[in-house]
Amino acid sequence: MTHWRARAFWNHQVNEALPDLDPDLVRGTVLCIEDHPLNMALVEGLLAPFKGVTLLKAMNGQEGVQLARSAQPDLILLDMNLPDISGLDVVRLLCEEISRQTLSVVLVTAESFSMEVVKAMSLGAREYWMKPLSLEKLRKDLPRALRRAQADRERAERA
Repeated sequence: MTHWRARAFWNHQVNEALPDLDPDLVRGTVLCIEDHPLNMALVEGLLAPFKGVTLLKAMNGQEGVQLARSAQPDLILLDMNLPDISGLDVVRLLCEEISRQTLSVVLVTAESFSMEVVKAMSLGAREYWMKPLSLEKLRKDLPRALRRAQADRERAERA
């Protein structure tokens, strides 16, 4: 299947799966910190229908921390198992920004609720989403997570 045919097929699948959501109304910047190329491609494909969403990508924790600080994305999708530092360590490094509500983190993991997830959430990560991510999950949770992160940031700026 050629690239444009694959994209057309994917867009058709998305439109079928998301009939009640106008993807053009979802806006924001999402940083995905994920080391596995297939998982990154999945996130990229799942976010493609959301034309108002800009995706930033980091392939390891240190790169993700630097990009989070420089780009100030609305939402960070953080893989908990990274090759250089753990997702928990990323949250620890970004703890100040998270506590000021200038960054919002969603943990993404294939593991069930673990002590690492509990620790990361106690440091300010908002929630965790199980891998593999799906269209249904994004349809339901991405708009809400982005709105919440943007509202938190606006409140923090006013304070």
